[in-house]
Order: sequence, then C-alpha cells, then structure tokens
Amino acid sequence: MHNIIFKATAIAIIGTSSSIDAFTPIAQTNIPITRAAANTFQSLPSSNYHHQHSTQLYGAADDDAQDNEIERLKRQAAKLRAEAASLEADKAKQLAEAAEKAFNKFDVNSDGEVSLSELKMGLEKELKTEISEKRVTELMKIFDTSGDGALQLDEFVTVDRFRNQLEALAREEKRLAAEAEQEKKRQEQEVLLAEAKLEFLNEKEPTMSDKALSVLPYLFPLMDGLQYGRFLLSSDDAGANPFVVILAVLYSLYRSIPFSGFVAFFALNILSGNPSINRLVRYNMQQAIYLDIALFFPSLLIGLGGLISSGAGLTVPPGVGEVFSDVMFGTLLLTLAYCAVSSFLGKEPDSIPLISQAVKDRMPTVDMLEGGTLDNEGRFIPKMPERREEDDKSDEDKK
Repeated sequence: MHNIIFKATAIAIIGTSSSIDAFTPIAQTNIPITRAAANTFQSLPSSNYHHQHSTQLYGAADDDAQDNEIERLKRQAAKLRAEAASLEADKAKQLAEAAEKAFNKFDVNSDGEVSLSELKMGLEKELKTEISEKRVTELMKIFDTSGDGALQLDEFVTVDRFRNQLEALAREEKRLAAEAEQEKKRQEQEVLLAEAKLEFLNEKEPTMSDKALSVLPYLFPLMDGLQYGRFLLSSDDAGANPFVVILAVLYSLYRSIPFSGFVAFFALNILSGNPSINRLVRYNMQQAIYLDIALFFPSLLIGLGGLISSGAGLTVPPGVGEVFSDVMFGTLLLTLAYCAVSSFLGKEPDSIPLISQAVKDRMPTVDMLEGGTLDNEGRFIPKMPERREEDDKSDEDKK
C-alpha cells in the first residue's frame, strides 16, 4: 500500500507545472491526498531524489517513443518493398504477355520458333520499315541464346526491345562508319605527308644528270691528293698520257682560285645540306669531304715520321717516302674510281670502310622529319628544332 501511494504521488508531481517548487508544502497544492499519503510524502528524501526519478521516467518514455518510431519505419519499408516487388511482378507479367503475343504473330508457320525470315518479315510489318538482312542477323545473334538460329518463346522479347536494339545497332554502325572515315582521312593524310617528305628530301631514283653531277664532288679529294702522285705524274713518259694532261689542267685551275680548298669544302658542305638536291648527289658531296679530310692523316704520319727519325738520328731511305706516296695515290685513285662507277650506275658508293658509315649517319632520312606539316600547296614544311623542343617539353609536362 505504501508503494502504491508513493507511485501515485510521484506521477502527480511529474504532471504538475514546472513552476511549482519542490519545497512548497503539500497543503498549498490542489492535489487531494489522504493523510497516509501526506505522511508518506513528508517522509520522502529531498528534491534531488524527486529530480532523479523524474529524469528516469522521462528517459524511459523517450526510449519507448523512439522504439515505436523505428518499428513504424520498418513496417513502412517492408510495405514499400512488397509494393515494389508486386509492381515488378506485374510489369514482368505484362512484358511476358506482350512477348508471347508478339511471338505468336511472328511465328507464321506455328512451329514454335521464329526463324530469321519470320523475324525480318514480322519486324518490317510492325515497325513499317525495311530492315536489312545484316541487321536482322545481328539481332538474331543477340537474342538467340541457344545458338540454334531461331528464337524460341523464352528467347523472344517485345517489339519495343527489338526496336531499341535496332536503334542501338544503327548508332553503332554510324559510329563505326565515322571512325572508318576518320581513319581513311588520316591514312590519306599520312600518304600525302610521306610523299611530301620524299619530295622534300628528294630521295627519288637519280636521273642521268643526277648521276653525272654526283661524280663531280670527288674532284675535290682528287685535287688535294695529287701531292701523293707527284712521283708518278712527274716521270718522263707521263706527259704523253692524256689523263695526266687533264689532271694538270684541272689542278692549275683549282690552284688559281684563292683558298680553293676552303671554298670547295664550304661549298660542298652547304650544298649537301640542301634537301631538294638528289640524295645520291648529297651523299657523294659528304663522302668527298670525308675523303679529303682522310688525306690529311697520311701527311701527318709522314711529317711525324720525319721528325722522329731526325730526332733519333736515323736516315730514312729516299725510296720509302716515294713508295708510300705512290701507294697512297693509287689507293685514292681506286677509291675514286669505285665511287664514280657506283654513282654512274645510280648506286651509293657506301662500301668505303669507316667513311661510308659516317656519311650515312649524317644523311637526313624521312624518319628524322617527324612532326612536319603540309602547306596549302601540299609541300612539306619541316618543324624547326626550337619548335620541336617546345612541343616535346609540352608533351612531358602533360604526362
């Protein structure tokens, strides 16, 4: 009985306004209570005790409300899932019925499957448009999961799905056609660019004039190499040789030009860098320069040999220097003869040890012209080295 009165009193306290002070005498409130209840209330602890129990009651009420809200939300979610599943089932049933209806329409001979011809005829009738055999075959491959070349009822779909797939195939064909057109244009541009590069470098087959012109640069090392032939060319019967006479005339003309050696060197070097000149001519210009440079080393060896022999107190027989010069001159004549014959045949004389390989490394090729463009007249414009370096740096920054 005491507990019941205590609980009733606590509930009454919670229900009252918060403005009532916990220390207000019970007689001042409007709550009718019995003497026993009053005595019980007076025997209760201080206001802290009432505050703690009131907080516990409020917390319990909030937890119950939150649990009820969660349960309500769970019930609503379950209801929504059930409704969504029901809608999906209804939609699937409608699609199945539509597919079965379309299947019965397409299956003209009622053999339980739709063949390629039946599919083509049915789609053209439904979509009121002509469909190519290729397009229908692609549709059959997509939906014929069994791979038997026909559509059964479980493989058949609605006309709308067929229409959507046809539209997707059409978009794909347009995309592939556009890519093929772009690839065709790119290849045509590459062909034009390659032809322009060949025209720019003039690596065509040499003409007869090119072949004849390609021999002339070798006069440069021949004139500078005549010093090695002084013993052979100064013999008594040399004057009756027309070849010697021609060499004497050419050498006189060559020496009549001031700094003829430097002029010939720079002229050949500049002209060999002109890409419009035929490759054979440019190649022989470069090789003639290298041969002329190579003639310097035997002279250097002769000079060093003379100094060493003089310092050592040795006497070199006169015949040794003459034989060495004759051998050098003969080697030079054979080398120049090989270059001349190869050039007249339209072939690069590229079999001279060390020298020919060095010339090849200096010759520009089509692969070195990467990054050039074509002008309005279809002529190749090479990319300048500075611009190429800027583009390479820009590509590295992008990476």
